[in-house]
Amino acid sequence: MARIDRQTVERILEAADIVDIVSDFVSLKRRGANYIGLCPFHNERTPSFSVSRTKGICKCFSCGKGGSPINFLMELEQFSYNEALRYIARKYNIEIKEHELTEEERQAENDRESMFAINEFALKHFMHNLKDTDAGNDIALPYLRQRGISQAMIDKFKLGYSIDKRDDLSRTAISKGFSERFLTDTGLCYRGDHDTLIDRFRSRIIYPVLSVSGKVIAFGGRTMRTSKEVAKYVNSPESVIYSKSRELYGLFQAKHAIAKADRCILVEGYMDVISMHQSGVENVVASSGTSLTEGQIRLIHRFTDNITVIYDSDPAGIKASLRGIDLILAEGMNVKVVLFPEGEDPDSYARTHSSSELQKYLEENEVDFIQFKTDILLKGTDSDPILKSKAIQSIVRTISVIPDQITRNVYVTECSRRLSISEQILALQVKKYRADFLEKETARKQRKEGYEQIEEIADTALSSSEINAETAHNGADDSALYPADYLRPFELELMRYIVKYGLANLCTGADAEGIYDDQLTIISYISRELADDEISISNKDLSMLYSAALAVSQGDNIAPRIEAERNRLKEIIDEKLNADLALLRNQATDIEAAERSEKLLHEDAEMQLNNGIDEFRASFIGHALMSDSDDTIRSLSTDLITTRYQLSKIHTKYAQLPTERERLADLVPLAVYNLKNAIVELNIHQLKEKLNGVWKSDDHTPVDQIISDMQKLSQIKCELGRYLGERILTRPQSR
Repeated sequence: MARIDRQTVERILEAADIVDIVSDFVSLKRRGANYIGLCPFHNERTPSFSVSRTKGICKCFSCGKGGSPINFLMELEQFSYNEALRYIARKYNIEIKEHELTEEERQAENDRESMFAINEFALKHFMHNLKDTDAGNDIALPYLRQRGISQAMIDKFKLGYSIDKRDDLSRTAISKGFSERFLTDTGLCYRGDHDTLIDRFRSRIIYPVLSVSGKVIAFGGRTMRTSKEVAKYVNSPESVIYSKSRELYGLFQAKHAIAKADRCILVEGYMDVISMHQSGVENVVASSGTSLTEGQIRLIHRFTDNITVIYDSDPAGIKASLRGIDLILAEGMNVKVVLFPEGEDPDSYARTHSSSELQKYLEENEVDFIQFKTDILLKGTDSDPILKSKAIQSIVRTISVIPDQITRNVYVTECSRRLSISEQILALQVKKYRADFLEKETARKQRKEGYEQIEEIADTALSSSEINAETAHNGADDSALYPADYLRPFELELMRYIVKYGLANLCTGADAEGIYDDQLTIISYISRELADDEISISNKDLSMLYSAALAVSQGDNIAPRIEAERNRLKEIIDEKLNADLALLRNQATDIEAAERSEKLLHEDAEMQLNNGIDEFRASFIGHALMSDSDDTIRSLSTDLITTRYQLSKIHTKYAQLPTERERLADLVPLAVYNLKNAIVELNIHQLKEKLNGVWKSDDHTPVDQIISDMQKLSQIKCELGRYLGERILTRPQSR
């Protein structure tokens, strides 16, 4: 097993021209220093997709998608990291060189690849059973034909059949050299009596579940038996490669249609998806019978902001619709709901109606969530004011979960119009529910991460904040549990400065004896400050990003890359300089004036070169991380490096305000000390909680020690306050 070697990856990333690559998919026009075109990630009429060759990034200022060339290809074409690298290598005729993995790398890769491989084998085995066995032709195929499923859909969704035999798959797989371990790890088989292997899906129609990139990660099976004691559907258990809360059936087949339509239709079951595809509605996926989860919604959000939810019109379907609406809205997406006539579902309706009839029904019957909840909840409440009040409160509570304030206000106005209730009263109630929702969300996240309360920390000084990020998340040491969610905005702000400006010079550093050395970069200043006070980044994903940034800053390829960039810029600037000088000399009538102008041109060229190098050096870490092979690091850095907000023209029309880059000498230390201040406040809070616990018990011996610890922390807080002075402490916005 081999992997693209580091030198080849660097050559590929160096060669990747963001304008060149994006132009393969988007028609770009130059606008100033940048290029602009229609966003390929969503439908739009006015171009909002901007590409910067100098920064090496692209971004849509409407939907927010973009990033480095690697990230662009992975988002748009759903490439894996290596597939994106190989695409760029082919484009620029770069020879791919690979290196053999170490034993540890090989083992880590082998387990996942073995599970994918055995799933792929099982897929082909099931497809063979359906097509080429008597049982498949006599039992499974007639059932599918009866359900109206064409051969084209069987092939498209890779449907199969598992024959009614306890060990058909396991025996065949083992005979082909596959390991028993991976048969059980994937859930294809389980251990029965006497430790024998038993096929999980025997006598069932098989529905393969594919990842976004098309890999087989799981299976669903519908029984062909008539016994009521047999479960109608059986699904693969969760495994290393499959988490049902983060996967959607049919997404691989539907992703391009979803992006093109800028809408995803969400249904319940396998057959709903297949029948609707067969009727020509291809932007449809299924939650496969599970309750809709945040992970599934976020997966859809990668392709569109709009979801149409279709559930059965029975009470269970309606209840599921109501539950899912709040989750979708909380994710910042737009949701509409369609209910089919009683007794119908997407599968049955698609089979008994033409494609145009299905499309027409969806268009005419999809309603926004207010109308849906109003129709459902207010039905039959005219004579019961209490029930009517509860229904209205439920609608208002749903509005409160919408993250965007303007959208919330629009729905408040609409709700006021529909329900004939004062807009002011509804707005006040939304505000109350919004506060409750945010409080519950914070508590839920803390429970999810294992932080139900702030636990005691033994150390008494600022150094007591040394928390191992892994321990904080895994809960290995009860005394070290740490509220990482509270610190996340502060840590995220530090990471933003590192990613955007990491190698920019910040100040002159001095050693312990006060001897000044070279200029401190932003990342070296931050790492020194954190190390001096033994502070670790508590959020696991941000800790990974921080470690990756440090690794980039300590790499041996920085100086050669900067020198290469200097030569490239100098060649461009010198070419323009020579042209300007030639024009000046041809038009000069005064020698002294010409010499002064020549001097100014040379000074301007030198300034352009220095500014270009400074910009390249400052953004070096961010560019490297945006093309990292790790999904978390690449996603975080891409989000941090792309500018989300700009000053209004009102603020810049009459005054030249300093840029963030120009204020780094103030902003970065402030961000560091904001984090330290937050840590101290948490430690003080912990000690107060501990003190309350002691007073409630009979043992008061630790009281003096706790009070002493609190006094020391209060002194540290005062010292921080003297540094922060009149600066306004603000809690950074979470991302």
